Amino acid sequence: MIPVGDREVRVSSPDRIVYAATERTPEITKRQVCEYVAAVGDVLMATIGERPTAMERWPDGWREGMRLATGPQDRDADGFYQKRLPKGAPDFVETVRITFPSGRTADELCPTEPAALVWAAQMGALTFHPWPVRRPDVDHPDELRIDLDPQEGTTFADAQRVAGVTKELLEELGLRGFAKTSGNRGIHIYVRIQPRWTFDEVRHAAIGLGRELERRDGGVTTAWWKEERGTRLFLDYNQNLRDRTIASAWSLRARPGAPVSTPVSWSRLAEVEDPRDFNLTTIPDYLADGDPWADLDAEAYSLEPLLQLWESLPGGELNWPPDYPKQPGEPPRVQPSKKVAEHWDEHGNRVES
Repeated sequence: MIPVGDREVRVSSPDRIVYAATERTPEITKRQVCEYVAAVGDVLMATIGERPTAMERWPDGWREGMRLATGPQDRDADGFYQKRLPKGAPDFVETVRITFPSGRTADELCPTEPAALVWAAQMGALTFHPWPVRRPDVDHPDELRIDLDPQEGTTFADAQRVAGVTKELLEELGLRGFAKTSGNRGIHIYVRIQPRWTFDEVRHAAIGLGRELERRDGGVTTAWWKEERGTRLFLDYNQNLRDRTIASAWSLRARPGAPVSTPVSWSRLAEVEDPRDFNLTTIPDYLADGDPWADLDAEAYSLEPLLQLWESLPGGELNWPPDYPKQPGEPPRVQPSKKVAEHWDEHGNRVES
């Protein structure tokens, strides 16, 4: 049993190896994963409490070569996203109903106390993927999420540089960003916003921000197609859409050495040499110096400055993910290298021959 506040959470197979040993970390068991989640429960709740949260589950632990399911048809995968709360959850584990882009609904985990997160860890959840909304208003995001995704040929150092440019731009616009490592080579920047805008409008704000970053730093791109990105960081604007999520702050990642997506101050971010130094074994001591995101909820900002960039900078609409309906003004959903011009009209719709 793992004590969590006034509760105790039972852990089955506590000695199961979840992460193999690396040169940085020893073997890590299921009990240690659950103890880690309990140890960071308060700061984890501060970032994902009351949010619809998908669980990235690896019931048998994670090893190099294991696969994460890409859809319900991928039944041979080792890990999967649990979007609907499984049957048999304890009474203290709460849910919130969300609506997918398809119109279907689901009752998803809604953490209201650290014990719920430890229970999820006991169920094999390593990474928590919260929506950028809170109960009871799950249709208006209160977070803008800026996902700086390194592409082939780029490094964490490139992400650090672009994050610094992003910080300066946000400050010029009167906004405050909070940075975290992704748990891999990327960096995420969050801005607390007033819950007044739709998912689509927040996405447009991210595109506006990305286009201004492209003007300021040649190492940034908003190109949806990988063949057009080159050796630049991709600002994944579509991460702000409904049902698109990013690994939460303080979440473990399914990678060697149990890395953690770790909030950092801007001064600390500039000093990080290897984000793998933030892992399950080091985070409890790291938190002894306080929560770098303690002020995240101090002020909620307007999106208007970023929406003005969306309106004023040239470029128009960008591609949506393939599981979304075709949108007005969206470019053709075909790789540029495979596009035959006469097969498409000026609105991006395929012309039947």
